Amino acid sequence: MMNFKNSLTAFAVAAALGLSSSVMAAETGGLKIKVTDKNGNPIAGATVLVKAPDSLVSKNAVSDADGFVSLRGLDASNQYTVSINGNQIQAFEANNVRVITGKSLNLSYAVSNASSNMETIVVSGRAVSAIDTTSATTGMDITLDMTESLPTGRSYQSYLQLTPGVKPSSGGNPSSKSGVNYSDAGGAVGTSSDNVYYIDGVNVTDNVTGTFGGNINSEIIQEQQVITGAIPAKYAGGSGLVSRVVTKSGSNEFHGSVNYYFQNDSLVGDYDSPTKSQSGFSTFDTAVTLGGPIIQDELWFFASYQLKNRKDDVADPETGAIARSVENESTLGFGKLTWQATNDDRLVFTYFNDPTDVSGSSAFDTLSNRDRSRKQGGDNYKIDYTHSWDDVVLNAGFMSHESELSDIAKDKSTRNDVAYFADASTTTQSDTDLGGLGSDTLRERNKESYYVNAEYYLDTNDFGYHTIEVGYSAETNENITNSVYTGDSAQYTSIGAADAGTTYDQYANADGWIGNRDLSDDDAARIAAATGIAEADVANIVFNSTAGNPTGDVNVYRIIQTQQAESKLETKGQSFYIQDSINIEDLTLNVGLRAEKWSHYASTGEKIFSFDWDIAHRLSAVYDINGDGDSKVWAFHGRYYDPVRTDMTSFAGNLTGSVREEQVFVDGSWQTFRTRGGVATQDAFFSPTTKTPYTDEFLVGYSTNLTEDTNISVTYTNRKTRDILEDYDLGVYSEGGQLDGSSLALPLSYFGYTENPGSNYVLATLEGGKRDYQGVEITFKKLRTDNWNLLASYTYNDAEGNTNSDGNADLQGDFYYLDPRAPNMYGKQPGNIDHQFKILGTYYFDNGFEVGAVYNWNSGTAYNRASNVYGRYLPLREETTYDFGGYDGRWIAPGNLASQETPAFGTLDVRFKYVHDFGDYETEFFLDVFNILDDQAVTEEEQLVAGSGSFEFGEAKDWVAPRRFYLGAKVEF
Repeated sequence: MMNFKNSLTAFAVAAALGLSSSVMAAETGGLKIKVTDKNGNPIAGATVLVKAPDSLVSKNAVSDADGFVSLRGLDASNQYTVSINGNQIQAFEANNVRVITGKSLNLSYAVSNASSNMETIVVSGRAVSAIDTTSATTGMDITLDMTESLPTGRSYQSYLQLTPGVKPSSGGNPSSKSGVNYSDAGGAVGTSSDNVYYIDGVNVTDNVTGTFGGNINSEIIQEQQVITGAIPAKYAGGSGLVSRVVTKSGSNEFHGSVNYYFQNDSLVGDYDSPTKSQSGFSTFDTAVTLGGPIIQDELWFFASYQLKNRKDDVADPETGAIARSVENESTLGFGKLTWQATNDDRLVFTYFNDPTDVSGSSAFDTLSNRDRSRKQGGDNYKIDYTHSWDDVVLNAGFMSHESELSDIAKDKSTRNDVAYFADASTTTQSDTDLGGLGSDTLRERNKESYYVNAEYYLDTNDFGYHTIEVGYSAETNENITNSVYTGDSAQYTSIGAADAGTTYDQYANADGWIGNRDLSDDDAARIAAATGIAEADVANIVFNSTAGNPTGDVNVYRIIQTQQAESKLETKGQSFYIQDSINIEDLTLNVGLRAEKWSHYASTGEKIFSFDWDIAHRLSAVYDINGDGDSKVWAFHGRYYDPVRTDMTSFAGNLTGSVREEQVFVDGSWQTFRTRGGVATQDAFFSPTTKTPYTDEFLVGYSTNLTEDTNISVTYTNRKTRDILEDYDLGVYSEGGQLDGSSLALPLSYFGYTENPGSNYVLATLEGGKRDYQGVEITFKKLRTDNWNLLASYTYNDAEGNTNSDGNADLQGDFYYLDPRAPNMYGKQPGNIDHQFKILGTYYFDNGFEVGAVYNWNSGTAYNRASNVYGRYLPLREETTYDFGGYDGRWIAPGNLASQETPAFGTLDVRFKYVHDFGDYETEFFLDVFNILDDQAVTEEEQLVAGSGSFEFGEAKDWVAPRRFYLGAKVEF
């Protein structure tokens, strides 16, 4: 008998049709089916037909001498029927078979010999093998029946939390593995800028923040694939997770649904903490879907509309009383047309939008005077064409994504951030956060892309079966911003009246301040040059005047808007990939290269920088241990480039938009020491030697089926992130600068210059910056048999490094003591969670009842002992100076980086569901109970050693929400 793999033809077309940098090709999958008799002997010549009522595609093939059939190009669905017929066998059907996008999973059917007195044998479903023995990719396939049986947040962002190794995230942008999970700006935890988000092939990733930039009705999701490692060359991204949502389509029968879900105060327990005890909310979510034929077997449609509404009573963090009520309302539309023009030609048009109005911030630590209303969302569409020949598939298309994100200040008064030293012990947040938000900001983050992909299937006999994929795409990202400062067109940073007489040195360097400070030693040289004061005397500047201060406090710093205009920045990219999946008996080799090139354009339309072509390898080997599809071992090595986003394009290219002047109050007047934006003094240049950040990944794994319906997998991952981007102050690093003559100094030649370009900063590769990650993941799966299924996973994360920068200009190229090479900078990464455990599953009773549950446990989140400088949470410094590398300075003190950790906690959520048929109508009622044990564990603690005014260092400031019930009903036809 030939080996299992040698008998296989290609696996699925959607593991085949390419994924470009912003658009994926047709979302299809495949099945590999083995036909045997009751004794396990292969049956040759059996005709296998696969079809589904919600797919325009059906496939058939004849089993080979070893009983194998490979069927590709199947739409994602859990409604497939597999029919097996032949001269010597009893007709056989298996219903409710699942096909998963991008997967080639195994089925095995034992059929009976032909008997004239027996009709077709029909079975309901069949356990699909938990192993794709041709792929090294790790992650999770989140299927429709999974999301409908488990308690979730009813959004594709919340579904990510079901995936092994994905960390908690309150905002829906979770970190995975080495993905950054912490930002110095505000000490934010739980938001990753490394992920890539696709909805029906439309890249909805925000081109400024790297977070999700689009929403859809959860009722239209057919499946969601979350890819966390060993990512093939056809995929963009890789340093974070890749989320791919595939939506439902029409069918030859009209079908649809109507639902309504709600939750209010009477269904939610009270917070134990007095800080949030008065908080309350109500929410409802209603949607309608309809799909069906326009022309039978040729033209289908599917459409949906959803209204989501939430109202929150937000508590004041100091008093616990209700500070304000806010409303968030989204209207989500969706439409899809699928035209199967011929057996070989398919055209799909997809449209969705997500306009959302938010009346205010629901963050309890945002004071009402700093509140804002928000308008977000936009239109998205894609047109996609696929043509198939015998051995070639061609796919081409165009997509457009629009995303508004505009904030309008509720309070138009002048913003004033006030810091306190003498009165620090009695200072509250209402003392530090004076005036309004400070600006009204209109933003548009848009994206367009066209793409072409091709796949060729080649059987070479002696040299294996090849699936060769190539693809090209071109993409344009727009970042359009118009910001208007409110009040007197300036934003102030002041000190309290009791601190009048404070010197510059005390303001910049003394520990114990509460509130934000916007001057540091890094500004001394600029201030000296602007004011004519000797640099050594800047430390002796005295702040004691309240003249003209908007709140009567002591003047220190302000930034004033002198020009207001819209700014449009662009990045334009090209990507090309080629990949060959080679199957030789029990071994599959995936050999791929991905090339990307990006250029950045200023607000004038001028090209300001082009990165070289970055070429990344993606190589894996997968071995089917016994040649029977029941176990595999694999290894992967690859590189993932992380293109620089448009936030840095804005930093270096805002030449015609807003112009602001930074000023310090000296000798009775405001004096400008730095101009931001405009052409007079450019804010930043891309230095000529700047490289694209990248992550190298090495991964090995083992997976085996323990029984027909259970599987265990073990994966080890090692990642190294290098060439991290940062902005540099050449006055600190280059010849004649602060660090000149020390081991930390960087000559102009490091940046590619022979003389200082004269900008405020330069963007460059962060010398010595690195992040190192290794982790182990163990996953146990039980497929749905005997009325229940289960997924359990444990993840160990070991993350170390000396930077959290992620292409968003921070302070590591400005402050000598934050240099990655400086003392005590390398260590555990803040934001990391060492240990995670997840278990989820559902039991299906025979009377229509279901009980599903999700339990998530983590060991706590690491964070720094920090002080607040420029709104950044920086680790504490030594009290005294010492020499390092030839420079005498106050370096970061040991025991501050990731030295603290929030408490470990676990949360159990449960769904109770009942399904009943009324003729042609299926009704569903469910009750979700989130945090059923009412364990209101601490999720965030105060990081500022001096406190924030509302919370002391280490004090709990956020908690798991109390037990809450969520009710819903749905009718399907």
